[in-house]
Formats: sequence, C-alpha cells, structure tokens
Amino acid sequence: MEPFINKKYSYPGLFLRTGLLLLSIGLIFGLTGALQYILLGFIKQYISFEKIRPLHVSSVVFWIILGAIGSVLSYVQQHSGKKLHSEILLKIQFYIFCVSIISILISYFFGVFGGREYWEFNPLFALPIGIGWILFIINFVKTLGSFKNQPVYVWMWLTGIVFFLFTFLESYLWLFPYFSDNVVNDMTIQWKSYGSMVGSWNQLIYGSSIFLMAKISGDKSIGYSKISFALYFTGLTNLTFNWGHHIYTLPTHDYIKHISYIISMTELILIGRIIYKWRLTVSEARKHFHIVSFRFLSAADFWVFLTLLLAILMSIPGINVYTHGTHVTVAHTMGATIGINSFLLLAVAFDIFPRNNKYLSLAFWIANISLLIFWISLIIAGIEKAKWQMRAIQSPFSTMMMDIKPYFISFFISGLALIIALTFIILPLFKKENTRK
Repeated sequence: MEPFINKKYSYPGLFLRTGLLLLSIGLIFGLTGALQYILLGFIKQYISFEKIRPLHVSSVVFWIILGAIGSVLSYVQQHSGKKLHSEILLKIQFYIFCVSIISILISYFFGVFGGREYWEFNPLFALPIGIGWILFIINFVKTLGSFKNQPVYVWMWLTGIVFFLFTFLESYLWLFPYFSDNVVNDMTIQWKSYGSMVGSWNQLIYGSSIFLMAKISGDKSIGYSKISFALYFTGLTNLTFNWGHHIYTLPTHDYIKHISYIISMTELILIGRIIYKWRLTVSEARKHFHIVSFRFLSAADFWVFLTLLLAILMSIPGINVYTHGTHVTVAHTMGATIGINSFLLLAVAFDIFPRNNKYLSLAFWIANISLLIFWISLIIAGIEKAKWQMRAIQSPFSTMMMDIKPYFISFFISGLALIIALTFIILPLFKKENTRK
C-alpha cells in the first residue's frame, strides 16, 4: 500500500482536464456577459444575455463537478494503493458526462431551456447525469473496499458523493405539481437543494485538499486530527442547514432561518484554520518541491477569509434584505467559486500534472489581484443597487444602471486580466511532461 505516491491516471486526469476546458469556456461567456453590461445590445442578435448567463453558470458548475470527480478518483487510488474497481464504468461515466454537457451547452445556444437556476436545461438531460453519478458511487465504494479506520478525507468524499446525488434529485422536485403549483414551496426547495449541493461538492474538494496537504507535508496525522473531523461534521451540518440564509425573504418557518444564521459558513473558518496551520508546519524543502500546489492552497486560504467575511455579513437578516439579488451575491459566488473551489482544484491539478515555468508565478499574482479588484467592483455595484431598490422614490432602472457603469467597466477589465492570467496557468496542464516518481 503506497498512499502518497503520485501517479498519473488517464481518465481521472481527463475529468480534470475536461473540467479545465469548461472553466475556460465559462470564463469567456462570463466576460461576454460583463461586456453586455457595458455595451448594451452587444452581439445580442447572435447570443443574448439570457443565453450567456446559463452558458456561463453551467460551464463553471460542471468545471467544479468534473474537477472534483477527477480529484477524488485520482486520490482514492493513491490512498488505497489500488487501481479503480472498473475501468469500464469509469469510461462510461466520462462519456456520459461529456455527451450530456455538450448537449446541454448546445441546447442553450438554440434557446432550449426548461429547468431552474443552476440547471436551466431540459430535465431530460438530468437522467444521464444521475446515471453517471451512480457509476461514480459504485467505483468509489468498490475501490475503497472498507471504511474501517479511514481518515477524514475518505468520509468527506463519501458524504459529498452521496449527498450530491440526493440534492441533485431533490432539485427536480419542481416537476411534481405539489411543489411547482406553490411558488413558496417551489423556491424553498430550489434554493435549499442548490445550497446543499454546493455543500456536497465542497466536501469532495475539501477532502481532496486535506489529502493533498497530508501528501505535501508527509504528515498522515492531518487526516486523523480532531480539527479535521470537526471540519467534516461542520461541513455535514452546513450542507444540511446552511442553505437557510438563502430564503430569508421567503415566508417560511422562522426556526429554519435561525438555525442557518447560527451555523452559517462555519466550515470555512475550519478549512481556513487547517490550511493556515499546515502552512506553518510544512518544511521549506517540501514547500519548494510542491511550490505550485502550495501557492494555490495558500491563495485559497486568503479567499476563505474574504469569502467568510462577506458571507457572515450577508447572513445577517438586516443586511441580507438589501443584498439579496444584487451583485453582492455574485461577488460572494465568484469569491467562493474561483478563489476557493477553483484554486483548491488547481492545487490538485498541479499535483497530478506537475508543471512549473517562469510565467506561472506572474500569472498566479495577476489572477489573485485581478480577482480581488473584480470582487470589490461587484460588491460596490451591489451596494449601489441595494440603495437604489430600497429608496422610497426610485429613479428609472436605466438611470441606476448608468450610475454604476464605472464599476461594470472595472469588473470587465479585471475580469479580462483574470482570464488572461488563468489561461497562462491552465495551458501548461495540457502539455505533456514526465510525472514525479
């Protein structure tokens, strides 16, 4: 059994690389959408904003999902010292996801919708995705074999895999009249399922991050520490209840809102503490040996702090009523999706595909600085919109949008810089290079 030997596995690597391609596509669509805020009617006759938004959101969400799958499938082999239970199931899962995702993106181009928020595609596409996820569960469980005396990251992977399937199925309850015929039921289940779904893939990504930290430091005890298991149980609580702050504006039970407020975002405090303490203990030699992965883990630690700070403010009901539905929410999402999840997955990607060159360091800093400017611009734009929508006498919507246009220009320019930097970061991961022995 060789749990900490880095090996290259073709199809798990393909999941990661396909996810990286989707990240690139999603960023391009996001930048196009940002440009449409500045140049009204920009290429609207070819692809309007109502198509751009789901193309952007779905591409980035599928990057997170495929990246998490590739990370778990790679690391479960390194942890167990065994190959995956079934290469055939793995290939079937990969091609099911690829065909489904391509079909979904094409359907958006033709204006074929029919879903909800994250999943705006026709519900028929959900069936193959669900089947592919079941194959993922089978391969993971069979490969692992036993759950006795397993480290925390194994339990995180298992929890994330099982709960994702549950929340994914839950997100389609709107197909039943009992939910779809009642707008409160419909929106409650929609936001609940998506909030819990984010918690599910966080378990997959955080588990992979803890495995990677143990691998870099050479300290297996990280996976068995009390603080790591505290993170696991807090994450489990969060994916069960933390969605409540999304429905403060809905007329639902107060106790749901109170519970969600108390536990809101506590898992980010713990993951931040784990990364911070790990950075203090890792040796200089090992730090330089895994320099790229280490840098992205450190960057994620910084973004955990910023995202936590904003999330706590957004979870206060008196503030939430102002920020809900504004660009402040978008800023929180971007900080978590890029600053935390994407940077953690990039740390894993650079571990599985070891790369380094003279441009990576510069691109790393440009990506973080531009993301920070992007994030701040969205927050300011959201605050201005919140002030406008709460005024007793409102100016026209178009006037408000013109007033905050400078912030749109700022987040477009910083977004462009972010895309360029991430391109220089991602491209080396597609080049062939010998792996470490």
